[in-house]
Amino acid sequence: MSGSILTHETTTTLRRTGATGEITLSPGRAARELCLKRGDFDLAVHIGRIRTVPDDSDDRRGGRRVTRDEIERIRAAEGFPETLRESVRTVGTTEGAALMAVTKARFTRLARLGLLVPVRFYVNRYRAVVWLYLADELRQFAGEEMNAALLKGRTPEGLRGQLTEGVDLRPRNWRGRYLGFLLHQAADPWTRAAAVAALLGSVEVSAAVRDPYERSRLNRLRPVPPAHATPGSPAARLVEEIMTAADPDEIDWLRKNLAAEMEAARRYLPAPRPASRPVPSPPDGEETRHEAEETGRMRGLLGRLWRRDP
Repeated sequence: MSGSILTHETTTTLRRTGATGEITLSPGRAARELCLKRGDFDLAVHIGRIRTVPDDSDDRRGGRRVTRDEIERIRAAEGFPETLRESVRTVGTTEGAALMAVTKARFTRLARLGLLVPVRFYVNRYRAVVWLYLADELRQFAGEEMNAALLKGRTPEGLRGQLTEGVDLRPRNWRGRYLGFLLHQAADPWTRAAAVAALLGSVEVSAAVRDPYERSRLNRLRPVPPAHATPGSPAARLVEEIMTAADPDEIDWLRKNLAAEMEAARRYLPAPRPASRPVPSPPDGEETRHEAEETGRMRGLLGRLWRRDP
């Protein structure tokens, strides 16, 4: 029984792909071989720790696989798997503040000002957004001399003014980071355009892309949100809010990028449209009878007019 299970897994997770015929692994199989949880594997791909190749069999043209050579390269690195796991370790506000030796309040201020960029988020059971940061990036920020003044003493006046005005750049910075990942992984111009459109509201997309068939194609290629929630739930609405650009300048920038990506997508491959339905011809003799009836009525009308006295 165990033999049949192993055979099944091999045939469904190992595949030769691309012009070179490289042996590739599914994400799940690759995660196991790299001693990572699936979520950590996805993050490692996101930040470039693991290189992937397009999945030629994916109908959405967004799937990725990992070559056997890439697996061996990572496994051969010194300190594997601990160093790989540590490179994708994420922390929240409490652990991040402790790692940087600052208070939670200061950590939150730095994050709201955009100085600490979150790499992922989730909505907890209290419907609050929990931002997560790469531990490596926090250590690097805390270790740079130029940031020493931000970690102790009073926050500079200009930054304090932004906080007073309610600035919070965490969602926007996350969107920028996420879009960079999507564009890097995009297989063609249409998936690039769909990645940009995913961060705009439906009204903005409709204004930028007038053709309904093009919008339909963008919707089919729309990437799955990285934070999952039950559709229609308050958590799902909160995720959608974070996914959607809000500031006018960010919206304008995304719309300009979407227009440029759409121009490239149209040149690459026009959006599919339904085939035009030909108008059926009338049965043999039907058109002749119709014309004869019309001609007879016209002659009768003219005859009555001619018979009228002047």
